[in-house]
Amino acid sequence: MKKSLMKSHIESHSRAGASFKEFILGGQDGLVNVLGVILGIAVATNDARLVIIAGLAAAFAESFSMAAVAYTSAKAEEDYYQSQKEKELDEIKTIPKMETQEVYDIYSKKGFQGKLLNDIVKTITSNKKMWLDTMMKEELNLSDEFINPIKSAIIVGLAAIVGSIIPLIPFFFTNINTAIIYSIIISAIALFITGAIEAKITVGHWIKKGIQLTLIGMGAALIGFVIGKWLGVSV
Repeated sequence: MKKSLMKSHIESHSRAGASFKEFILGGQDGLVNVLGVILGIAVATNDARLVIIAGLAAAFAESFSMAAVAYTSAKAEEDYYQSQKEKELDEIKTIPKMETQEVYDIYSKKGFQGKLLNDIVKTITSNKKMWLDTMMKEELNLSDEFINPIKSAIIVGLAAIVGSIIPLIPFFFTNINTAIIYSIIISAIALFITGAIEAKITVGHWIKKGIQLTLIGMGAALIGFVIGKWLGVSV
C-alpha cells in the first residue's frame, strides 16, 4: 500500500513538474518573440496603436503556432513509444531466445552474475508484461509517462499568450517612448524570473540561468530594435 502511494506521488509530482516546465518554456518563447516584434515596430513607426495591433496579432498567432507544435510533438512522442512497444512485443513472440539473451546482457552489465543473474532473467521472461517493460526501459530507454497532447497544447498556448502580453502592457498606458523603456525593463525582469524558476525545476544555478535567459531575450529585442530603426530611417 505504501509503495503504491509513493509511486502515485512520484508520478504525480513528475507530471506536474513536466507541465510547469512546458508553461515556463511557452511563456518565455512568447515573450521573447513578441518583444522583438513590437520593439521593431515601435521604433519604425512611433505609433503605439500599430504596436498594440501588431503585438496582439503576433501574440495570438505565436500562441496558436506553439500550441500546435506542442500537440504534434507530444503526439509524435506517444506514437513513437507505441510503435517501439509493438515492435518489441513482436520480437518477444517471434524471437524469444534473442530477447532473453538481451535481458541477460542488460543485467550482466549491471554486475549480476551466476545463479542470481539466471533467476532475474527467468523471473522477467516468465512475465510478458514485465519482460516488455524491461525491454522498453532498459534497452530502449523509453518511458511511458506522457503529457496528454491536448493538455500540452493548452498549457503551452496559454503560457505563450501570458508571456506575449507582458511586453505589450506599457503601450496601453503611456506614450510610446516611455513604453519602450518600460517594456524592456518588465520583460527583462520576467525573463530573469522565468530563467530562475526553470533552473529550480530542471538543472543549473538560478542566477546564472536567469541572466542567461535575460540576455537571450534582450538579444532578440535588440535585433528587432535595429531592424525597426533601419526600416524607419529607410522609409
